[in-house]
Amino acid sequence: MAQTMDWQTLLNTERPGKPGRAEDPGRPNYTQDADRITFSAPFRRLANKTQVHPLYANDHLRHRMIHSSEVASVGRNLGMQVGHWLEEEREIKPGEAHKIAGVIHAACLAHDIGNPPFGHSGEATIGAWFKQQFERSEGLFKGVDEALWEEFIKFEGNAQGYRILTRLEMYRGKRGMDLTHAVIGAFTKYPMSASSSKAIKDAKAATGIAPADVKKHIYAGAKKFGFFEDERDIFATTATALGLIEEKDPDGRSWWRRHPLVFLVEAADDICYNIVDLEDGFTAGDLSFAKVKGLLLDLIENKPNDQSGFTEYEQISHLRAMAIGSAIGACVEAFKTNYTDIMAGRYSGELMDDSALGSQFRAIRKLASAQLFTAPRKTKLEVRGRNLIFSVLDGILPAYTALKEAGWSEADLPAYEKQLVRAVGLDLRGVNSNYTALHAMTDFVSGMTDRYAVETAKLLSGTS
Repeated sequence: MAQTMDWQTLLNTERPGKPGRAEDPGRPNYTQDADRITFSAPFRRLANKTQVHPLYANDHLRHRMIHSSEVASVGRNLGMQVGHWLEEEREIKPGEAHKIAGVIHAACLAHDIGNPPFGHSGEATIGAWFKQQFERSEGLFKGVDEALWEEFIKFEGNAQGYRILTRLEMYRGKRGMDLTHAVIGAFTKYPMSASSSKAIKDAKAATGIAPADVKKHIYAGAKKFGFFEDERDIFATTATALGLIEEKDPDGRSWWRRHPLVFLVEAADDICYNIVDLEDGFTAGDLSFAKVKGLLLDLIENKPNDQSGFTEYEQISHLRAMAIGSAIGACVEAFKTNYTDIMAGRYSGELMDDSALGSQFRAIRKLASAQLFTAPRKTKLEVRGRNLIFSVLDGILPAYTALKEAGWSEADLPAYEKQLVRAVGLDLRGVNSNYTALHAMTDFVSGMTDRYAVETAKLLSGTS
């Protein structure tokens, strides 16, 4: 008999660190989760991390914290509409639509919390630096289990975000922010480790599928990885509490089918970055008014009345709002259409692509790929960002190498390395092996803002 997931367990809002504790009905745990995320230092740092466009001296362009807040707003609306439908279908109890909306809202707030400076190119840069080091196989990079290399050479902001939420922030080294099981489940887009993701891809490639096409032929939750090996047991506890469907990779390691709310968190992100990238592209001067207006109108069924009295900026702003409303409705309908497969863990698509507006969004992505992601300012930012991140990693590596030589005792570091630790604020707690040292390095560099990366690179290179 095919397995199916159950909302009674999927909406488990207990905290891993406080099982059985009664929930305050006046301030539900998922609301507290959103507060913990909003007031956290990693969330604040998103205000100085690139979304798509470089951080110009233009207050109207979005940075990653604004993007996360907008995604949370869209996610809450998606959750409320889907929740009301589930109530009507008697899939959930009366009043639980608010719980679904609240869980999605919190997960959306955190969805980019692990992203490094300089946008997604920062992820690729961190991976490229580690790949070079592992190929040299010297010092800290010698003796690390090859199965763990993937965590570094394919550095993943989603997994780093999971690490922040469950280990690094608030109750450091214990349970992190101790967010509810439901919020962590909705946050975890790729419920498997790097080794499981690689094993699944390798097995598919062995059937003769070209490496470039493998991701098209595997489960959506296996395309990347959502937690590091150190956090596997933490996620296993949450997966059990939520009743997620467990699978085994070709090497016998556990992985899980996605929590159904992941698809709504993903849809909220897709809606925002596709639509607001157009608005920001127009504001930055990279896209014409006519092109952006046309693409937004294509998303709107009930066209707006005469806008001749408004400025071009006001028109685009109005159309963006209407387009988001249309996209929310389309994704809700796609969730309903695919509901049975979603609950059985079989659905492997994206709600936006599978919605009635799928072709329109594909046209937007095609334009963004051709004109936004290759804009000169963005390209220059990515080149500069790569050099800065390489400089930072090169600069802090001696501190961790010296720590190993000192028997992992910070007190026994040589004088210069002690100064280096203090100067840039390296956190050496819990660093007691090559593997933990490498993760401490990625914790540091991925946590930097764009501006702090610039200043730290100057300091370490002696040019400040």
